[in-house]
Amino acid sequence: MALYRNNGELLTERRGIIDAVVNSLGKSDHGSRILRRGRRLGRITKHRLSRWLLLLTALFSVYFTVCGLKMFVHDGSITAKMESRFPATHSIREGLNLHSKHEELNLHSIHKELNLQETVSLSEFGKPPPKSKRRKHFPCEVEFLKSADGLAEPKNYMNFTWFSLDYVKQEGKTSDSGLFEPRFGGHQTLEEREKSFYAKNQMVHCGFVKGSPGYSSTGFDLDEKDKAYMSKCKIAVSSCIFGSSDFLRRPTSRLISQYSKNNVCFVMFLDEQTLSKLSSEGNSPDERGHIGLWKVVVVKNLPYKDMRRTGKVPKFLAHRLFPNSRYSIWLDSKMRLNADPMLIIEYFLWRRNAEFAISNHYDRHCVWDEVLQNKRLNKYNHTAIDQQFKVYQSDGLTKFDPSNPNNPLPSYVPEGSLIIRAHTPMSNLFSCLWFNEVDRFTSRDQLSFAYTYLKLRRMNPERPFQLYMFKDCERRALVKLFQHRTIPSPP
Repeated sequence: MALYRNNGELLTERRGIIDAVVNSLGKSDHGSRILRRGRRLGRITKHRLSRWLLLLTALFSVYFTVCGLKMFVHDGSITAKMESRFPATHSIREGLNLHSKHEELNLHSIHKELNLQETVSLSEFGKPPPKSKRRKHFPCEVEFLKSADGLAEPKNYMNFTWFSLDYVKQEGKTSDSGLFEPRFGGHQTLEEREKSFYAKNQMVHCGFVKGSPGYSSTGFDLDEKDKAYMSKCKIAVSSCIFGSSDFLRRPTSRLISQYSKNNVCFVMFLDEQTLSKLSSEGNSPDERGHIGLWKVVVVKNLPYKDMRRTGKVPKFLAHRLFPNSRYSIWLDSKMRLNADPMLIIEYFLWRRNAEFAISNHYDRHCVWDEVLQNKRLNKYNHTAIDQQFKVYQSDGLTKFDPSNPNNPLPSYVPEGSLIIRAHTPMSNLFSCLWFNEVDRFTSRDQLSFAYTYLKLRRMNPERPFQLYMFKDCERRALVKLFQHRTIPSPP
């Protein structure tokens, strides 16, 4: 071991060869410049390295924020995919964190795990995310007249099937155990149901059936002043909200002509609960009983516990609620009317020579598919749906064949949120028959539409019913759709 003298003492040389060389260089001016340059170069190199590391860290953070979460959702392998795109990332991380042998072993094991994830997910990397199966639907152009002013019903329009139709108003039937409990829809027998499909002079069940004297009302009770108001309506636009299931959507006033405002009744049926809720939100009726264009009519003693079924009363039985009206338009409460009622009647009824107009469903056209969808989404009790469907199949209902050019309708499943009607005998009969199916079976009216129409058509081959089914995109051009406030649970 070498010795050297320092301050008169001999000390053991413990420095390495490199220190000795540096020390020898420091004894000359040239060596001093080299040392200073080396120190300065080292500081610059460290400064540049830190800047590059900071830049790479920022780029890595931005990439992770923008792309990482998306890849994590689709593949669950974000780390492996990042390394497959940036192979230098691992080495940078290794250089920053490798301070000990223990950490090196940990990073080596992590790197093996990441490589394994990369191998598993690499086959899926780069694939586009699966496309949503939910189709987007848009409105299409409806060629309305430019103005509703001076519109008049065509002289040859009412050339339809005519017969006398009356309604069962009271029942006093008895059973082995005594009187039947009165029902709003009555107690129609199977024999009466079968006969009701004939378009002839007859009396049919059509709601508003009272019980024997001494029994209380069966429901849907209205104030006498409201009845008097509705009896004067010649053209009616109606909707309803029961059970506070929706917000109040006012028709777009600027799109409604003054002619329609003067000649059309806009009636919104509410129960007391909904009226109280709307009033608490600032939608109280004025001194005339109106909220905007809507005339508010309060319904007491709702006939059904199922709010959906109760909503079918004003939906199907407008000819009973507005006994002197010639036309009516039904609008679901989740929609806002964005078109003039008189222009709607002219376009869908007068111009088509139709007495009943409804749009096809935006997605489904076969009742079989509608049954499956109702059960899949638990729209109603599955057993009740199956029982109804078995009855319809046994009575001749068949699947919709889109390739058959002789189909009586373009679809067997309607989108029943908008209905335009002329109050003709055939239209009124069809509405009663459709309501009776909803009263007897389930409140899912799309399940009973095709059966009711096809059976009425089959049993009256020489007495046509002029039903026009228009495109769903046309319906979307007339209304704006909103979400329900709440969705009632299925029974």
